[in-house]
Amino acid sequence: MNWHQIWEVASAPDNVPIVALLFLIPFYTWYAFHQALENDALIDKLSADPALAKTEYRKTEPWNPKWEKEVHTWPYLMRIELVAAVLVTVLLMVWSITLNAPLEEPSNPNVTMNPAKAPWYFLGLQEMLVYFDPWIAGVIMPTLIIVGLMVIPYIDANPLGNGYYTYKQRKFAIWTFLFGFIGLWVLMIVIGTFIRGPGWMWFWPGQTWDAQRVEFAVNRNLDQIFGVTGSWIGLMMPAANKAYAPILARIIFGIFPLTLYFLVAGYFSHRLLLLTDFSRKIFKRMTLLQMVTTELFLVLMLSLPIKIILRLVFRVKYVWVTPWFSI
Repeated sequence: MNWHQIWEVASAPDNVPIVALLFLIPFYTWYAFHQALENDALIDKLSADPALAKTEYRKTEPWNPKWEKEVHTWPYLMRIELVAAVLVTVLLMVWSITLNAPLEEPSNPNVTMNPAKAPWYFLGLQEMLVYFDPWIAGVIMPTLIIVGLMVIPYIDANPLGNGYYTYKQRKFAIWTFLFGFIGLWVLMIVIGTFIRGPGWMWFWPGQTWDAQRVEFAVNRNLDQIFGVTGSWIGLMMPAANKAYAPILARIIFGIFPLTLYFLVAGYFSHRLLLLTDFSRKIFKRMTLLQMVTTELFLVLMLSLPIKIILRLVFRVKYVWVTPWFSI
């Protein structure tokens, strides 16, 4: 889209959260890293001097002798929460008064929107529909995300980093979150909002959204690239069943690249978990079930960017094609 269209999309009432997200996420990511590195420096300082660790200098903030030794929920925490609740309420009231609801004219089945986009919080799922079957992008992937978040407390064997920001003690968890949330989910929302134009075609910033544009990109399945026809299977089948030979060949062929991916990705994810002495120490605390679950979710998470690269760069639509589903 050109810059005028970018402004129209960014200023739309239902896209205000996306614009805010583009500023708030980098800011709070920087702020979290800033506090984490300060805490890491303090941890190193106190670890090197056990006598200092027994004093009051156990916070990154300068010590004030007037502080109370015990900080109670009332009034300190409740006061902060009350102020935050009031500010958020005022913000929502101003937002609702100044911006109209993103409602358009009554729907007309004869004139559909182009592009027809979901609300911003579903644009990541809509972008995933480009790379996966609808049941995978709309059911399996969201379920894996929810289940993956639910199992984190049960597979996280690292007792450190609870209640304070730290980077050295949480490198694996932090980079996994940054890759999964910012590198994949937020990126797909941004692509669906600003990059996908009419016909859900790819328009770089600066390009005009042209509804008459025609793309001649040919998407092929992996079995077509390797020339899998099933002729060799047809020679071993009865004449009445030879029509099923190509289907059976595609099913058998698709098992091999998926198996190879799980083996290679599983190996590298395992090596990633053992990258440092600290992570090896944490890994030894985990049970076999915890290790397998962690590596399985890592492999499944890595499948999304790999599938995106296969589709956008190599024009590979599906790796495994069956009559029931395609991956």
